[in-house]
Amino acid sequence: MAGVFDNPVFPYFAFYAIVVVLKTISMAFLTVFHRLTKRIYINPEDTRIAGGQGKVATNETIERIRRCHQNDIENVIPFVLIGLLYTASGPSLGSALLHFRIFTGARIFHTIAYLFALPQPSRALSFFVGLLSIMSMAYNVLPATKY
Repeated sequence: MAGVFDNPVFPYFAFYAIVVVLKTISMAFLTVFHRLTKRIYINPEDTRIAGGQGKVATNETIERIRRCHQNDIENVIPFVLIGLLYTASGPSLGSALLHFRIFTGARIFHTIAYLFALPQPSRALSFFVGLLSIMSMAYNVLPATKY
């Protein structure tokens, strides 16, 4: 395992991967916070948390957070997996940092655009910028593979 940590790109990848994973996890806490403060739950047994005062319903704010969280899951997992392969393929530090920073910035902006309902195409553009970063890393890994 020491070989992974000898890779000069790996510590940077680890940092940006942790940032986006923690951002994704924070969306779950944000969902719980809004469920508890609004006393709106998804399952009848959850209303006991509010002493029977809660209700089973949907709420636009909670659903927006959940959709943002789902979108994070759909993008952060590929970033981490492809980013590991990309890191192992020996990219230049400058190129790797550019990919990692673009993806991380795009995901953070995507969350802001989603949660604050910024006008489109802001959210869509940030999604595609992040996706292009992942696709570029994948494309750069291909020459290092044997197919």
